[in-house]
Amino acid sequence: MDQIIVTGNGPLHGAIPIAGAKNACLTLMPATLLSEEPLTLTNAPRLSDIRTMTTLLQSLGAEVTALQEGKVLALSSHGIDNFKADYDIVRKMRASILVLGPMLARFGEAVVSLPGGCAIGARPVDLHLRALEAMGAELDLRDGYVHARAKGGLKGGTFEFPLVSVGATENAVMAATLAKGTTVLKNAAREPEIVDLVHCLRKMGAQIEGEGTSTLTIQGVDRLSGATHPVVTDRIELGTYMLAPAICGGEVECLGGRMDLVSSFVEKLDEAGVEVTETQTGLLVRRRGDRVKAVNVTTEPFPGFPTDLQAQMMALLCTADGTSVLEEKIFENRFMHAPELTRMGATIDVQGGTATVTGVERLKGAPVMATDLRASVSLILAGLAAEGETIVRRVYHLDRGYERVEEKLMACGAKIERVKET
Repeated sequence: MDQIIVTGNGPLHGAIPIAGAKNACLTLMPATLLSEEPLTLTNAPRLSDIRTMTTLLQSLGAEVTALQEGKVLALSSHGIDNFKADYDIVRKMRASILVLGPMLARFGEAVVSLPGGCAIGARPVDLHLRALEAMGAELDLRDGYVHARAKGGLKGGTFEFPLVSVGATENAVMAATLAKGTTVLKNAAREPEIVDLVHCLRKMGAQIEGEGTSTLTIQGVDRLSGATHPVVTDRIELGTYMLAPAICGGEVECLGGRMDLVSSFVEKLDEAGVEVTETQTGLLVRRRGDRVKAVNVTTEPFPGFPTDLQAQMMALLCTADGTSVLEEKIFENRFMHAPELTRMGATIDVQGGTATVTGVERLKGAPVMATDLRASVSLILAGLAAEGETIVRRVYHLDRGYERVEEKLMACGAKIERVKET
């Protein structure tokens, strides 16, 4: 098993290219199931989660070919011959549930394993199912699988999400594109990944209005065609690398970065004393002083502060001047990185969904263990600013969402390497 060793090495200087969004690509890939014609995705990230979705689609009979070193995905679903998504694949990644809506819409049937729980909370799929029921789907949950049927096809309906859910919105939008009549989704998620999905579906011939707002209106069509679509920039990877010069000094340009993807995050960075400037090629980030200032953070659905940047922001605030309060409102049990940061000398008090962080002047390197995807990269960020050597174990979590972390940070002067555990 791999581990990553980080040694605090002073300020960073250089440029980091930001990949296509993992969460967008994992949603766009199942969209191939809606059409017989080819779907080509460019700017695809090269991640283990993408490989897992590839395996799942291939198990259903889809063709998926990675081109240009994995940055282009050529997908075709003209030969689907299996309507069951097996537990052995689905259990590895919650995004697997996103094949349910497209298969049900195009073929009128699907059997999809319920995804297991995960380290950051239960994250149930009931909203996915309720939205599909509003379109006439007949669902039967037995033996750990969702058995779904839509005799005569799905029908347009109105559904208001009781809670904002990105995945459920994505599943419902894809299903509604081939439903008969008009579907209205209220209190829908507004994330850039959903906007990106709508833009792709529209290229395929879907009739959708309202992306970026809380109400989506979808007029069903008889069939969708193929398309070529670039995956939107990964705003979470973007925010993560923006924190690197914030935590250890220097100046880094995040190539491909866009302010509109991380506006609420940038507001908090500015409040903390981190300057973000738009350039012709991305976003330039530098810390104004020797230490950042303490700030309070509350995670919220987009356009609020992203839950997927909470762990990384905590790493920054561990070295801030003053006391910060982080409130996690999206997922329960998402402070498992706090004890690991404490091993590095951080002062953190967790009470339920709130973490109080009192900054210290300098963290100290230590052996730590990654507990989930975002926690893993938060420990690497902390290691960049720590005195001595930090050893991050269980980095397979990291590979699900970040491509070539060591290469990108080393190019800016970081001392970081991946080695096999002994």
